[in-house]
Amino acid sequence: MQLKLDIVDAFTDTQFRGNSAAVVITESWLPDSLMQSIASENNLSETAFLVPQRGVYHIRWFSPLTEIDFCGHATLAAAHVLFRDVPAMKALRFYAAAVGEMEIKLNAQGLIEMDFPVRMPTPITDVPKALLRGLSIAPTKVLRNAQAYFAVYSRESDVMELNPDAGELKRLAPYDVVVTAPGSEFDFVSRYFWPANGGDEDPVTGSIHTGLAPYWSAELGKTSLQAYQASKRGGLLYCELRGERITIAGQAVPYLQGQIMIQKTDHLNEKLD
Repeated sequence: MQLKLDIVDAFTDTQFRGNSAAVVITESWLPDSLMQSIASENNLSETAFLVPQRGVYHIRWFSPLTEIDFCGHATLAAAHVLFRDVPAMKALRFYAAAVGEMEIKLNAQGLIEMDFPVRMPTPITDVPKALLRGLSIAPTKVLRNAQAYFAVYSRESDVMELNPDAGELKRLAPYDVVVTAPGSEFDFVSRYFWPANGGDEDPVTGSIHTGLAPYWSAELGKTSLQAYQASKRGGLLYCELRGERITIAGQAVPYLQGQIMIQKTDHLNEKLD
């Protein structure tokens, strides 16, 4: 069995920057174990699998370790592939169980714009000791949403200089950790660590900006924000608050088109026959 594979650098206009995601589109769902094996073999932060159903693309995301309930940069990568394959198409609808329906379009600036529900973090008072031990610089405030702990700093330099302990942060599973501060060039900056679910540091994390952008919108008093995720690869995100929804937009650059060659194995026989 052959599967078409695309790899796309998301949230960047420059190849080898942003965050790489693999995209696999099939007519029906592959076995979960096969999707996980493909994602592990790809060894990228995420592989997106899509199946079209009645005009809506159902999407699932797998890290090298596990299935993830929400991923922004792989959604952007998948939309890039679909828009590329059908140049006349300017809008798409995606669906994921944990997110619901997502409208995705090419906006007037040529960016891929994704519409997501807001995931506003809330302050916590009982800060886990593993979080404080795992961060080399103590945050000024800690919040949390369904995805991650938010460690807030007052200085951009603290985010840049942070040297986390992945072993300690892994203890926080199933939660990941995002560190953030006001930016000098951008409205805010962040870095994202997820040793329990994918890897030590994620290059660019679209999903966490459904929490970061609403938080900084309230702090800065503005609804339109530019965000920079300050990993080694780096990525730029354009965020717009619209009530209980948020649009996150960015660019994408293709890296690879190829074929996955799946050999039939005993645990796949029933599904593939």
